[in-house]
Amino acid sequence: MSENLQQTLIPESELPPAVGPTAPPVTADASIQAALGAFEQHMRDEGFALNTSKAFASDVRLLGRYLGIGQPIGQIGTKDLNDFLNWLLYERGVPCSPKSYARRVTTLKVFFSWLKECGALAEDPATAVIQHSVRSPLPTLPTEMDIENALAVSQQLRQGNDEQKADARPHLLLTLLLKTAIKKGEAMTLVPNHIDRSNPDAPMLFVRYANPRLRYKERRLPLDPAWLDVLDEYLTQYNPPDTLFTCTARNLEYVLSDVGTAAGLAQGMLSFENLRWFSALQDLKAGEEPDEIRQKLGLSKITWRETKAKLEQLAKVEEQNG
Repeated sequence: MSENLQQTLIPESELPPAVGPTAPPVTADASIQAALGAFEQHMRDEGFALNTSKAFASDVRLLGRYLGIGQPIGQIGTKDLNDFLNWLLYERGVPCSPKSYARRVTTLKVFFSWLKECGALAEDPATAVIQHSVRSPLPTLPTEMDIENALAVSQQLRQGNDEQKADARPHLLLTLLLKTAIKKGEAMTLVPNHIDRSNPDAPMLFVRYANPRLRYKERRLPLDPAWLDVLDEYLTQYNPPDTLFTCTARNLEYVLSDVGTAAGLAQGMLSFENLRWFSALQDLKAGEEPDEIRQKLGLSKITWRETKAKLEQLAKVEEQNG
């Protein structure tokens, strides 16, 4: 049959109109202010964490303050961005911590990469941004002897004496942090049923997050079987109605501080952050696989790079000091 005699299945008049490329949310002539509004909508659509969205938006506003909030995004070059970062570090007159600096570099790369991907810019000026190495200093951690002394103090508090009632909480908290390296916020949201006691010889702790966007941080961590005895004593003494720890986060900090003081440690040495570092360092020295330590800490692969480098430096310092 001739092609000219074939009838189309759908008349041309009924065919949907051809769909052209989607117009970018902003153009190269748009101001930083206008581009920021579109970027904030993009972050909401993509499900960025609220804190991340706020931080990124604040960083873009800071760029607008430096270049002028009405500056067209198409007129921003790599030199402008490098000058902005130099201003943050040396000329702004406000301290810029290594963590804040690194985040602001990330903001520039995410913001301008998105502008290029959506068609607003032909080139990404942040690709060649020079990222200065501004690492935060190594933490000063308690020694193994310091930790032994602290554990001795918490054991004494657990047992009590004629003048003071037995209190299992300091020992429960200290041994939990040394074993699991969980953060203060994670400790505050623990509830008793996050502890899996189905196998008393291998109990597990589930670190959970209520925010669906943070589910990637959830993890399952082993506990020491002997810790369950301390837990039972604590539950009997405090009878927590919901979360495991009934006090505020500040009070838990005081618990650690008091133990550290009684053990002869410097003020602030026994803290959530230091115990987290100490636990991870012990794992590294024991030959644990780096990715296992990363997962234990609940860190992304990007964040883990600097953390791993610091742990390796800490291990070298310990070795050099004997």
